[in-house]
Amino acid sequence: MFWVLLLLPAWVVAGVACTRLCLAAVRAAAVDTAPGRAHELTLYEAAFLSGGPARVADLTLVSMARQRRLLLARTGWATVVDPRGRDDIERSVIGAIGPDGQSRIAPVRTATAAADPVRGLADRLVRAGLAVPDGGRTTVASGIRQVRLAAAVVLVLGVVALLTPPGLLPGAAGAAHTPRPLIALWFALPLALTLSCLVIARIEAHPYSRWASPAGQRLLGALARHSARGADDRSYLATVAVRGVRAIGEPDLRAAFAHRGQYARD
Repeated sequence: MFWVLLLLPAWVVAGVACTRLCLAAVRAAAVDTAPGRAHELTLYEAAFLSGGPARVADLTLVSMARQRRLLLARTGWATVVDPRGRDDIERSVIGAIGPDGQSRIAPVRTATAAADPVRGLADRLVRAGLAVPDGGRTTVASGIRQVRLAAAVVLVLGVVALLTPPGLLPGAAGAAHTPRPLIALWFALPLALTLSCLVIARIEAHPYSRWASPAGQRLLGALARHSARGADDRSYLATVAVRGVRAIGEPDLRAAFAHRGQYARD
């Protein structure tokens, strides 16, 4: 009966992970307070809903660089050309670069993402029901990761239970052996639970967003479709806001963001 000792943690891991995912999905749905409210996203709002504070910083740097008010070098340095910011977030970028007018991009990006204007932007989006509150930003997306991990753990425990020779277990001599197919069936139940949760989440909650509520995701989808049809500068920046720096067309400008430090995964 050694396999029972492995089955119990398999059920616990699967049950806890699936429960957390269900609760996360309920909280995410509760944020969707005003699905019919008319709201046209600004580029900063779209950037935050797509990639959080770091994406807002990226968008600001790209926008200023395309207007020749900021020089972003391939080596990862930012140089101020026009010290007059046109809004609070641009002024945060210039302030983060410092009085010398030159700094590496990574610390500028970090400081801008943590600045008060970006936090204020986040608060406004949360109040509008378009962004996920701070307490919920590790909801559906992290819940999915936990359920995937739980499925892997259940599978590993099941394989161990099936491959362990009964004769090697303490007290196994003379004891009745459970048929292998029956052991596999018992482990298939928690595995089926995790996989069914992943399928339901894929149908009901996809795409999994760390930042945007369901209402925010709908607006992002509309903006992405509109920007795909446009060829002006706003459409270009909207694409960067939604997809990140990988959408930058200029090789030199894209190379400048290869030195983004801790946010390189965004």
